[in-house]
Amino acid sequence: MERLFYLDLSFEAWSQWVSEQNYPSYIAKQIFEWILKGVNDPQKFSNIPKALKEKLAESFRFELPKIDTRLKSRDESTKYVLKLWDDKLIEMVLMPSLDRVTLCISSQVGCKMNCSFCQTGKMGLMRNLSSGEILSQILIANNELENRKVTNVVFMGMGEPLDNFDELILALQIMTSKDGLGLSKHKVTVSTSGLVPEIEALGKKVAVSLAISFHTPFDEERSLMMPVNRKYPLDVLKKALLEYPIQTRHGITLEYVMIKNKNDSLKHAKALVKFAHGLKVKVNLIPLNPHPGTAMEPALEESLKSFQKYLEDRSISAPVRYSRGQDVSAACGQLAVKRKEELDEDPRLLWRQRRALERI
Repeated sequence: MERLFYLDLSFEAWSQWVSEQNYPSYIAKQIFEWILKGVNDPQKFSNIPKALKEKLAESFRFELPKIDTRLKSRDESTKYVLKLWDDKLIEMVLMPSLDRVTLCISSQVGCKMNCSFCQTGKMGLMRNLSSGEILSQILIANNELENRKVTNVVFMGMGEPLDNFDELILALQIMTSKDGLGLSKHKVTVSTSGLVPEIEALGKKVAVSLAISFHTPFDEERSLMMPVNRKYPLDVLKKALLEYPIQTRHGITLEYVMIKNKNDSLKHAKALVKFAHGLKVKVNLIPLNPHPGTAMEPALEESLKSFQKYLEDRSISAPVRYSRGQDVSAACGQLAVKRKEELDEDPRLLWRQRRALERI
């Protein structure tokens, strides 16, 4: 019988398991506290009976995903490829700054949304991450940090978070619970391509901050760039956004990747202002991060500034967000795809790379 991954259990599930072992209920709280401290060896649970430590080791997998690749950027961000228990690869990006530590995490191995500008979409969907695999990225990041902890989490890594809804909700509940990781809801952001029923359900279950992968205010263009728009066009999406509980003073974030001669015109800026009317939104303008296999180019600086000025002149906050880690394959999914191709070609590369990392 396959052992369960220890991080996949909620506090309620641990309480039930402890009860089934005929131990008092308070021990479940002790186990959960050790887990959330990042201790993943039951032998180190010092206030747990010895017999129960042994039972824990027999019953659960306590190994965190392994760091396959660690690449540090000139901008101090670090991109990681993590190897899961079934050898699947995912990515996370750790982005420290003076007043916060932001972690960009994955929710799926690959993605089925097939957005035209996204490298992860080219992989297709391999599988969902479990709630524990989602949470494990935070614990791994905390282990990597010296004297700091992750303060902000953004679901902007591999996958469409709302396409993995049930596991996402379990992970969010533990992240934001005062008895869990204790992160503020306004410091946890879920980014979605626009799955409307799930946006509505998210607002009712765990109303964290919301970001929409937007990219053009015209339905015909957006349907070509993002197939999800065919099912949930912009008017349907806007209705869901109008009803979503706001978590930050900026409201909902619209992510807008600026692509040369595609969506960077004054016509697009005007239509975006019209879409934003009645909404409390901020627009993040993101110059396209080119990746292999795409002919698209980042918008020119002149177009970017004109677009930004038009929005800000109409009281819409529109900061330019340059992707961090561009020198270390920062396009989402790019590094994981590259590593998979390398390992498929020659598994010995994994051993060589680990030896190289040990020498750094």
